[in-house]
Amino acid sequence: MSRPDQADYMLRAAATDVGRLYKRQLVDLLDVREGHTVLDAGCGPGSDLPTLAERVGATGTVVGVDRDPAMLAQARERTRELPRVEIREGDVLDLPVDRGTVDRAKIDRVLMHVDDPAAALAQLHRVTRPGARVGLAEPDWDTLVVDAEDLETSRVFTRYTTAHVVRHATVGRSLARLAERAGFGVEAVLAHTPVFRDVEEADHTLGLGRNMEAAIAAGHVGPERGRRWFASLSQGAFFASFTLVTVVCSR
Repeated sequence: MSRPDQADYMLRAAATDVGRLYKRQLVDLLDVREGHTVLDAGCGPGSDLPTLAERVGATGTVVGVDRDPAMLAQARERTRELPRVEIREGDVLDLPVDRGTVDRAKIDRVLMHVDDPAAALAQLHRVTRPGARVGLAEPDWDTLVVDAEDLETSRVFTRYTTAHVVRHATVGRSLARLAERAGFGVEAVLAHTPVFRDVEEADHTLGLGRNMEAAIAAGHVGPERGRRWFASLSQGAFFASFTLVTVVCSR
Protein backbone atom coordinates (compact mmCIF):
# COMPACT_ATOMS: atom_id res chain seq x y z
CA MET A 1 0.00 0.00 0.00
CA SER A 2 1.29 3.46 -0.91
CA ARG A 3 1.71 6.24 1.63
CA PRO A 4 -1.07 8.87 1.62
CA ASP A 5 -0.47 12.31 0.19
CA GLN A 6 1.09 14.21 3.09
CA ALA A 7 -0.80 17.47 2.52
CA ASP A 8 -4.12 15.62 2.29
CA TYR A 9 -3.20 13.63 5.41
CA MET A 10 -2.47 16.80 7.41
CA LEU A 11 -5.60 18.62 6.24
CA ARG A 12 -7.87 15.67 7.03
CA ALA A 13 -6.32 15.29 10.49
CA ALA A 14 -6.79 19.01 11.18
CA ALA A 15 -10.45 18.81 10.15
CA THR A 16 -11.41 16.09 12.66
CA ASP A 17 -13.23 17.01 15.86
CA VAL A 18 -10.14 16.34 17.97
CA GLY A 19 -7.95 18.15 15.45
CA ARG A 20 -10.07 21.28 15.65
CA LEU A 21 -10.28 21.06 19.45
CA TYR A 22 -6.56 20.80 20.24
CA LYS A 23 -5.61 23.36 17.59
CA ARG A 24 -8.12 25.89 18.89
CA GLN A 25 -6.98 25.27 22.47
CA LEU A 26 -3.34 25.63 21.46
CA VAL A 27 -3.96 29.00 19.79
CA ASP A 28 -6.06 30.18 22.75
CA LEU A 29 -3.30 29.25 25.22
CA LEU A 30 -0.71 31.03 23.08
CA ASP A 31 -2.74 34.22 23.60
CA VAL A 32 -2.06 35.52 20.10
CA ARG A 33 -2.90 39.23 19.99
CA GLU A 34 -3.22 42.09 17.54
CA GLY A 35 0.19 43.22 16.32
CA HIS A 36 2.07 40.05 17.25
CA THR A 37 4.62 38.35 15.03
CA VAL A 38 3.68 34.65 15.02
CA LEU A 39 5.74 31.78 13.65
CA ASP A 40 4.26 28.48 12.47
CA ALA A 41 7.35 26.26 12.23
CA GLY A 42 6.68 23.37 9.88
CA CYS A 43 3.44 24.93 8.67
CA GLY A 44 2.74 22.22 6.07
CA PRO A 45 -0.12 23.15 3.71
CA GLY A 46 -0.95 26.16 5.89
CA SER A 47 -4.11 24.91 7.55
CA ASP A 48 -3.48 27.02 10.68
CA LEU A 49 -2.21 30.19 9.01
CA PRO A 50 -5.61 31.87 8.35
CA THR A 51 -6.60 31.47 12.01
CA LEU A 52 -3.33 32.98 13.18
CA ALA A 53 -3.66 35.82 10.65
CA GLU A 54 -7.10 36.65 12.00
CA ARG A 55 -5.71 36.84 15.53
CA VAL A 56 -2.78 39.16 14.70
CA GLY A 57 -5.01 41.58 12.79
CA ALA A 58 -3.95 44.28 10.37
CA THR A 59 -0.81 45.22 12.31
CA GLY A 60 0.64 41.77 12.99
CA THR A 61 2.58 39.26 10.92
CA VAL A 62 2.34 35.50 10.52
CA VAL A 63 5.37 33.61 9.22
CA GLY A 64 4.89 30.06 7.93
CA VAL A 65 8.05 27.99 7.41
CA ASP A 66 8.32 24.61 5.70
CA ARG A 67 10.99 22.84 3.66
CA ASP A 68 8.63 20.95 1.32
CA PRO A 69 7.93 22.86 -1.94
CA ALA A 70 4.58 21.11 -2.41
CA MET A 71 3.47 22.11 1.09
CA LEU A 72 4.67 25.67 0.53
CA ALA A 73 2.68 25.91 -2.71
CA GLN A 74 -0.51 24.95 -0.90
CA ALA A 75 0.25 27.31 1.97
CA ARG A 76 0.78 30.19 -0.46
CA GLU A 77 -2.46 29.42 -2.26
CA ARG A 78 -4.38 29.18 1.02
CA THR A 79 -3.07 32.58 2.17
CA ARG A 80 -2.77 34.52 -1.11
CA GLU A 81 -5.44 37.01 0.01
CA LEU A 82 -3.87 37.47 3.45
CA PRO A 83 -1.18 40.17 3.04
CA ARG A 84 0.09 39.80 6.63
CA VAL A 85 1.15 36.17 6.04
CA GLU A 86 4.70 35.41 4.85
CA ILE A 87 5.60 31.95 3.55
CA ARG A 88 9.30 31.05 3.78
CA GLU A 89 11.13 27.96 2.62
CA GLY A 90 13.37 26.59 5.34
CA ASP A 91 14.04 23.86 7.89
CA VAL A 92 12.93 23.94 11.50
CA LEU A 93 16.53 23.04 12.38
CA ASP A 94 17.74 26.25 10.72
CA LEU A 95 14.82 28.66 10.78
CA PRO A 96 14.97 31.55 8.26
CA VAL A 97 13.93 33.99 11.00
CA ASP A 98 15.99 36.67 12.74
CA ARG A 99 16.97 36.24 16.38
CA GLY A 100 14.52 37.59 18.94
CA THR A 101 11.82 38.75 16.50
CA VAL A 102 8.91 36.40 17.27
CA ASP A 103 6.19 36.99 19.91
CA ARG A 104 4.42 33.64 19.53
CA ALA A 105 5.48 30.36 17.91
CA LYS A 106 4.02 26.93 17.40
CA ILE A 107 5.28 23.60 16.10
CA ASP A 108 2.63 20.93 15.59
CA ARG A 109 3.33 17.25 14.86
CA VAL A 110 6.74 18.04 13.37
CA LEU A 111 9.24 17.13 16.10
CA MET A 112 8.43 13.42 15.75
CA HIS A 113 9.87 13.56 12.22
CA VAL A 114 12.95 15.80 12.49
CA ASP A 115 16.52 14.60 12.98
CA ASP A 116 16.96 16.38 16.32
CA PRO A 117 13.93 17.67 18.28
CA ALA A 118 16.17 19.39 20.84
CA ALA A 119 17.88 21.35 18.06
CA ALA A 120 14.50 22.44 16.70
CA LEU A 121 13.51 23.75 20.13
CA ALA A 122 16.83 25.58 20.38
CA GLN A 123 15.92 27.30 17.11
CA LEU A 124 12.56 28.36 18.55
CA HIS A 125 14.36 29.77 21.58
CA ARG A 126 16.72 31.70 19.30
CA VAL A 127 13.99 33.40 17.25
CA THR A 128 11.59 34.27 20.09
CA ARG A 129 11.70 37.43 22.21
CA PRO A 130 11.90 37.41 26.02
CA GLY A 131 8.32 37.02 27.23
CA ALA A 132 7.23 35.10 24.12
CA ARG A 133 5.04 32.01 24.26
CA VAL A 134 5.63 28.78 22.36
CA GLY A 135 3.15 25.97 21.73
CA LEU A 136 4.19 22.36 21.04
CA ALA A 137 1.92 19.46 20.07
CA GLU A 138 3.07 15.88 19.41
CA PRO A 139 1.64 12.35 19.66
CA ASP A 140 2.96 9.59 21.87
CA TRP A 141 2.64 6.53 19.66
CA ASP A 142 3.38 4.12 22.52
CA THR A 143 -0.20 4.91 23.59
CA LEU A 144 -1.70 3.67 20.32
CA VAL A 145 -4.37 1.03 21.00
CA VAL A 146 -6.35 -0.90 18.40
CA ASP A 147 -9.16 -3.13 19.62
CA ALA A 148 -9.09 -6.67 18.23
CA GLU A 149 -9.72 -10.15 19.58
CA ASP A 150 -6.10 -10.90 18.74
CA LEU A 151 -4.74 -8.52 21.36
CA GLU A 152 -1.14 -9.66 21.00
CA THR A 153 -1.07 -8.72 17.32
CA SER A 154 -2.47 -5.30 18.20
CA ARG A 155 0.43 -4.93 20.62
CA VAL A 156 2.89 -6.03 17.93
CA PHE A 157 1.42 -3.41 15.62
CA THR A 158 1.92 -0.66 18.21
CA ARG A 159 5.47 -1.79 18.97
CA TYR A 160 6.31 -1.87 15.26
CA THR A 161 4.84 1.63 14.76
CA THR A 162 6.86 2.99 17.68
CA ALA A 163 10.13 1.28 16.80
CA HIS A 164 10.15 1.43 13.00
CA VAL A 165 7.54 3.78 11.51
CA VAL A 166 7.92 7.09 13.39
CA ARG A 167 11.40 8.51 14.00
CA HIS A 168 10.70 9.97 17.46
CA ALA A 169 7.53 8.09 18.32
CA THR A 170 7.40 9.02 22.01
CA VAL A 171 8.44 12.68 21.78
CA GLY A 172 5.01 13.77 23.02
CA ARG A 173 5.73 12.60 26.57
CA SER A 174 9.12 14.37 26.47
CA LEU A 175 7.94 17.82 25.34
CA ALA A 176 7.96 19.46 28.77
CA ARG A 177 11.43 18.12 29.60
CA LEU A 178 12.85 19.11 26.23
CA ALA A 179 11.29 22.56 26.46
CA GLU A 180 12.88 23.19 29.86
CA ARG A 181 16.27 22.06 28.57
CA ALA A 182 15.92 24.52 25.68
CA GLY A 183 15.48 27.36 28.17
CA PHE A 184 11.69 27.69 28.22
CA GLY A 185 9.43 27.77 31.26
CA VAL A 186 6.58 25.24 31.03
CA GLU A 187 3.18 26.82 31.69
CA ALA A 188 0.71 24.10 30.70
CA VAL A 189 0.75 20.41 29.77
CA LEU A 190 -2.41 18.93 28.27
CA ALA A 191 -3.38 15.59 26.75
CA HIS A 192 -6.04 14.82 24.15
CA THR A 193 -7.16 11.37 23.07
CA PRO A 194 -8.31 11.10 19.46
CA VAL A 195 -10.79 8.23 19.21
CA PHE A 196 -11.49 6.45 15.92
CA ARG A 197 -14.74 4.55 15.41
CA ASP A 198 -14.51 4.38 11.62
CA VAL A 199 -12.02 1.79 10.38
CA GLU A 200 -11.42 3.52 7.03
CA GLU A 201 -10.60 6.83 8.68
CA ALA A 202 -8.35 5.05 11.17
CA ASP A 203 -6.63 3.19 8.35
CA HIS A 204 -5.93 6.51 6.59
CA THR A 205 -4.62 8.23 9.72
CA LEU A 206 -2.87 5.36 11.48
CA GLY A 207 -1.71 3.34 8.48
CA LEU A 208 -3.24 0.13 9.79
CA GLY A 209 -3.01 -1.90 6.60
CA ARG A 210 0.13 -0.24 5.23
CA ASN A 211 2.13 -0.61 8.42
CA MET A 212 0.91 -4.14 9.07
CA GLU A 213 2.15 -5.14 5.61
CA ALA A 214 5.50 -3.53 6.46
CA ALA A 215 5.61 -5.43 9.76
CA ILE A 216 4.89 -8.67 7.90
CA ALA A 217 7.61 -7.95 5.33
CA ALA A 218 10.09 -7.25 8.16
CA GLY A 219 9.25 -10.55 9.88
CA HIS A 220 7.60 -9.08 13.00
CA VAL A 221 4.36 -11.00 12.45
CA GLY A 222 3.37 -13.92 10.24
CA PRO A 223 1.52 -13.10 6.99
CA GLU A 224 -1.61 -15.11 7.78
CA ARG A 225 -1.88 -13.78 11.32
CA GLY A 226 -1.23 -10.16 10.34
CA ARG A 227 -3.70 -10.13 7.47
CA ARG A 228 -6.31 -11.93 9.54
CA TRP A 229 -5.88 -9.23 12.22
CA PHE A 230 -6.33 -6.43 9.69
CA ALA A 231 -9.39 -8.08 8.11
CA SER A 232 -10.99 -8.53 11.54
CA LEU A 233 -10.95 -4.77 12.16
CA SER A 234 -13.78 -4.32 9.64
CA GLN A 235 -15.97 -6.90 11.36
CA GLY A 236 -18.23 -5.31 13.97
CA ALA A 237 -17.62 -2.25 16.12
CA PHE A 238 -14.21 -0.62 15.72
CA PHE A 239 -12.11 1.31 18.24
CA ALA A 240 -8.64 2.82 18.17
CA SER A 241 -7.03 5.74 19.99
CA PHE A 242 -3.75 7.40 20.93
CA THR A 243 -2.62 10.32 23.10
CA LEU A 244 -1.65 13.74 21.76
CA VAL A 245 0.33 15.95 24.15
CA THR A 246 0.24 19.77 24.04
CA VAL A 247 2.75 21.91 25.92
CA VAL A 248 2.67 25.70 26.18
CA CYS A 249 5.81 27.38 27.46
CA SER A 250 7.24 30.86 27.94
CA ARG A 251 10.56 32.38 26.86
